[in-house]
Amino acid sequence: MSQYDPAQGKGYGWRMRLGMLLPSSNPVAEPELIRFLPDGVSLHTTRLKLAGSTREDLLGMTEGVEQAVKLLTDAGVDRLVFNCTAVSTFDPAMGEALRERMEFTGGKPATSTSDAIVAALAALAPRKVALVTPYIDAVVERETGFLEHFGYEVVHKVGLGLAEGKAMASVEPGQWYREGMACAGTGADLVFLSCTAIRVFDVIAGLERDLGLPVLTSNQAMLWWCLRGAGLQDRIPALGGLLA
Repeated sequence: MSQYDPAQGKGYGWRMRLGMLLPSSNPVAEPELIRFLPDGVSLHTTRLKLAGSTREDLLGMTEGVEQAVKLLTDAGVDRLVFNCTAVSTFDPAMGEALRERMEFTGGKPATSTSDAIVAALAALAPRKVALVTPYIDAVVERETGFLEHFGYEVVHKVGLGLAEGKAMASVEPGQWYREGMACAGTGADLVFLSCTAIRVFDVIAGLERDLGLPVLTSNQAMLWWCLRGAGLQDRIPALGGLLA
């Protein structure tokens, strides 16, 4: 298949046009995802203001959802995704609330990063999770509570104390590999590298191999969930067992 199939009448994205709502300070998600999109799948993005990690910052990102969805529907997207881990896991009900707002406004199937995380964890079926993040303590604790709400024991957790997307993006992939390897011996059944603004796609497969455990990341889970939700069964082994 090629990226352009005139017979389909849609040009780029003739299998799926994915519309993504992204934090304004995230420079990672688009280039990571675009590298691995299957043929015939295109990514279309708009941004919502998020430049910090306070409670007010995170909840403030949700205020412009409807306008952002309207902009994406102008591009003829087929599915919508709110792609921010810290916001969508703010509480266990946030993902559903965001999904309902997007679907009501856009008239298209919608999801959030938290929906994808829950679905991916169900597919991989761990009992104990090691949570590795760039976040400040308050965000780590909220995400821990989110995972525990869905029945997972968090046996190890790491937060690098970073509050802003550009700082999170500046962490080298090798550091995430080392943080993942440090989860050995914690009793975890799975390592979750959490955040859509961290550069981890290039270390997933190697970390799974060397650690001997499944590795979940926010953008990986989101891509998997959106593809499968659209009925697309493409395999992307470089992104680990979830997509292999």
